[in-house]
Amino acid sequence: MQPREALEDAKLYFTAPLRWDGRDWLEFGGTLVAIGVIHEFDDDVRDHFADASAPLDGEDPNNLDDALPAAVMLAGTWLLAGIVDQPDGWREVGSMIQATAFTAVSTEILKLSFGRQRPNETTDPDQWFESGDSFPSRHVSVAFAIGTVLAESGDDRYRWARRFLGYGLAGATAWLRLDHNQHWASDVAAGAALGLSTARFVMNRRQVSPDRTTFAIAPGDEGGVMFTFQMPLH
Repeated sequence: MQPREALEDAKLYFTAPLRWDGRDWLEFGGTLVAIGVIHEFDDDVRDHFADASAPLDGEDPNNLDDALPAAVMLAGTWLLAGIVDQPDGWREVGSMIQATAFTAVSTEILKLSFGRQRPNETTDPDQWFESGDSFPSRHVSVAFAIGTVLAESGDDRYRWARRFLGYGLAGATAWLRLDHNQHWASDVAAGAALGLSTARFVMNRRQVSPDRTTFAIAPGDEGGVMFTFQMPLH
């Protein structure tokens, strides 16, 4: 993929709200309302997963383990693409990588902006703008970005299996972050929404069309990685 193409995708992604229509804003508003409703149950969800004796030390010993579902989806897709060696497979890998990058950057911006403390730092779900990094969950946003690409790509004959794996493993990541007392329920909901929407954006940009520039990732010579680029000339 050429740097100019990557920069164009990034510009369109981060300025997307400037081009939203009424339906987009309605979906965004509905998502905010849903997150707000879930926020009202943050205390109850925390109490379900963590008892009163849960330490408030801010430690995250399961950080790497909780990233495994997303890593398995990405690595498995990469491995299968290498076995099949078809353009669609490498395009799917490329979509996962780009969705992950955009989602990770967006998540960090929101974390820095809201500064919410985690449930392993405080029992009060309303500790915002306190130099925390709880909202939204990075593990969940990335897992849903990768999982959505897995779920909605490929042949429709295997759609049920893809959706079971993609959304199932992403949902498992959300459950793990709650079970390990690393995030509030609303952190997880916001992360899922961010990952889903980012994956949709990337997949729309990479949709195969005779009038659309596309790129994909494929193995190169001598064990390297090759970025393929296709641009209409008519």
